[in-house]
Amino acid sequence: MRVSFSPGITLAHRSTINHLVKGFPQIYGLELSKPTLGNKLWHLENNLPDVGLSFQFLDFRNREQLGYAIATAPFIDIPLNQKVKASRLVFRLSFGVAYMTNPFDPITNHKNNAISGRFNAFVQFKWFWHLYLNKNLRMEPGFNFTHSSNARANVPNLGLNMISMGLGLNFRTSSKTPAPAPQQPDSNTRNRTRNELMLVASTGFTRRIHNGEMLPCNMLSLSYQRNVRNTHKFSAGLDCFYDANYQIDYYNKFNTYPQGMQQLRMSVRLGYSYNAGRISFPVELGYYVYQTYVPDATIVSRLGIRYYSKSGLVAHFGLRTHYAVAYNFEYGLGYRYFIGK
Repeated sequence: MRVSFSPGITLAHRSTINHLVKGFPQIYGLELSKPTLGNKLWHLENNLPDVGLSFQFLDFRNREQLGYAIATAPFIDIPLNQKVKASRLVFRLSFGVAYMTNPFDPITNHKNNAISGRFNAFVQFKWFWHLYLNKNLRMEPGFNFTHSSNARANVPNLGLNMISMGLGLNFRTSSKTPAPAPQQPDSNTRNRTRNELMLVASTGFTRRIHNGEMLPCNMLSLSYQRNVRNTHKFSAGLDCFYDANYQIDYYNKFNTYPQGMQQLRMSVRLGYSYNAGRISFPVELGYYVYQTYVPDATIVSRLGIRYYSKSGLVAHFGLRTHYAVAYNFEYGLGYRYFIGK
């Protein structure tokens, strides 16, 4: 069990949210975790990480316009060096959901242009150290990056980003000795080949800022992926987007709807994924090489989670952003074709 406290700053990634930054936000955390046992290959590849669930209370120091947030998120804590020693650097990946107490309201809270819905995606990355005080108590100083938004399921939705310094205390609550790992761990998550081709189709929705209309966003993606060990994956790909929101922006500009290929936006991208067993965490950055009109951005990026089945099927969930502003969630399915042996 871990308790933590993290004071920090709210990043004003747009000048239009400067008025929301009125103090230094604080995060209070309670977390439950357990170590992996080494009975699976991905445990050993990730230096026996901890897995768990966090509960966090966020005070944005702007009670009138932002209020507070209550977040819960599963996480994986990955030690960055193999040897257990008195000081050990750890990286956390965490995705969950946050409940906002004071979202945008056109009458009572019209100045909150960052968060417009009560339920939001919650993403957190942490870098911290294990400092062992004794076998049952561990101090954990470090720093965090925290993001909350609803990916334009409601508007306005500029999102909230925070950087904070943190201090945690981890108490070992069980005195049981873990069972020894088998000499031959389960290795069915091992990559079948170094090289892969992956095709993913996804759908999602974004909301118009002007009238609140919900519009579909569809994506077809083709990627080449190179596996470097089981834990690291690099990729290059082409994404093709069919966005109703883009077509309305085109009509408002030219007084006619786009036809044929003009309806599409295409981006080339590079990506990196960290893999923990069959779960992969991609970070991708792209550039729109084809769009007949530029209504919002030329740079597109993605954070996501993918599940890779042994058969080659892929389940995809992503957050597509333009610069630092969320555009839509992606829900998709795909397939990996394994090249070579």
